[in-house]
Amino acid sequence: MAMTVHCDIVSAEEEIFSGLVEFVSVTGSLGDLGIYPGHAPLLTELKPGPVEMRKQGGEQDIFYVSGGFIEVQPNKVIVLADTALHAGDLDEAAAIEAQKHAEQAIGDKQSEFEYGRAATQLAEAAAQLRTLQQIRKKLGK
Repeated sequence: MAMTVHCDIVSAEEEIFSGLVEFVSVTGSLGDLGIYPGHAPLLTELKPGPVEMRKQGGEQDIFYVSGGFIEVQPNKVIVLADTALHAGDLDEAAAIEAQKHAEQAIGDKQSEFEYGRAATQLAEAAAQLRTLQQIRKKLGK
């Protein structure tokens, strides 16, 4: 039987996942992280994007986070996300529309505040689309 670690994924609204996993992969502020049971303690910021995991028994699952933090302890991994969704709940059409809207807002450059907000929205939409592409790739579609 493979070694496991308890993993929780929570957002400001709700707990998205809680269970035993064999592996967790996220995009941290300094790059991609792969976490196995027994990983050294760690606390880092997360970039918008997918959280991939291999659950106990080998089943794979993917979630989307819009940013947040990951805390790794010897027996527990906690993903604290601003927004978290099961990747299957992402709306591709809405993400494409948000991406187009953000790109237009960036092109207008009306004010620094508007530009910063549009850049954030663009990054989140791109991360959602990247997550959907990873799901398709894993499913062979």
